Amino acid sequence: MSVIFLFIDGVGLGRRQDSNPFYRDRFSGFERLAGDLPLIGDRRDILETNHLFKSVDATLDVKGLPQSGTGQATLFSGENAAKEIDKHFGPYPHSGIKHLLEDHSLFLKAQQHGKRCHFINAYPDVFFKKARKRNRWSCTTLMSRSASISLNSARDVNEGKAITAGITQKAWRNRLQINVPIIEPEEAADRLINQSVEYDLILHEYYLTDKAGHGQDMEEASYYIRIYDRFLKRLIVRKPSETTIVFSSDHGNVEDLSVKTHTVNPVPLACVGPGAAVFKTATTIADVTPGIIKVLTESSN
Repeated sequence: MSVIFLFIDGVGLGRRQDSNPFYRDRFSGFERLAGDLPLIGDRRDILETNHLFKSVDATLDVKGLPQSGTGQATLFSGENAAKEIDKHFGPYPHSGIKHLLEDHSLFLKAQQHGKRCHFINAYPDVFFKKARKRNRWSCTTLMSRSASISLNSARDVNEGKAITAGITQKAWRNRLQINVPIIEPEEAADRLINQSVEYDLILHEYYLTDKAGHGQDMEEASYYIRIYDRFLKRLIVRKPSETTIVFSSDHGNVEDLSVKTHTVNPVPLACVGPGAAVFKTATTIADVTPGIIKVLTESSN
């Protein structure tokens, strides 16, 4: 059994209000995860054989608004990073929690069980130049590098082996003037599925939902959500039967555009595939990594 881990930044389960794009509009991919219902907070859990959807806590029993650095370090290690430094911190990992990504990450734990791991996101050359100059890496890139997983570049994108941050590659071509073709979200999803066949665990990160949340622009938020929605729907429909999709976030944000900050809303945890039942007791984002490892190891016993 393999796992496709879909990490979407800044998506919580908000209320039925006009400032929530998931309430205002219909997104069929997200709604497939949520049992054909909107992605909102006042809804029942789904606990079926091959389908789970529930809300999990992202505040981690620490006061204040959840942040990306501590949230993602928790999500990708299974350890409560916010408790470790007694505060929420972001967007980059705090020096006091980097060891969770360097020594105890999801990738390293999977590799210790002989599993092949891959991070499918690609980065432009300018990212590598800035990151190396400042020695400042995001949670996903830090844990990938620490697990000796190569980060993808424009060459990997053009070879159909990697996906850009915006999924469609439009920003790379139009804003960065990088010679890559513009593609549809469905083609990006097919690319991920094709690559997933080579690995036991493959991770994809989408951060534009968090960016849109900070911008408080409903039109922009709906645009970025709809691109991901098409990508997500294709993955659900076309994933291999033995593969489990695990979908979650690090904190709330875009679900409430009435505020510019993150929120304390719970975040969704959705699983589609034969490993879904493993997550039925999950209550916080710290339970995601242990659950994924359990799916990967139980299937090989």
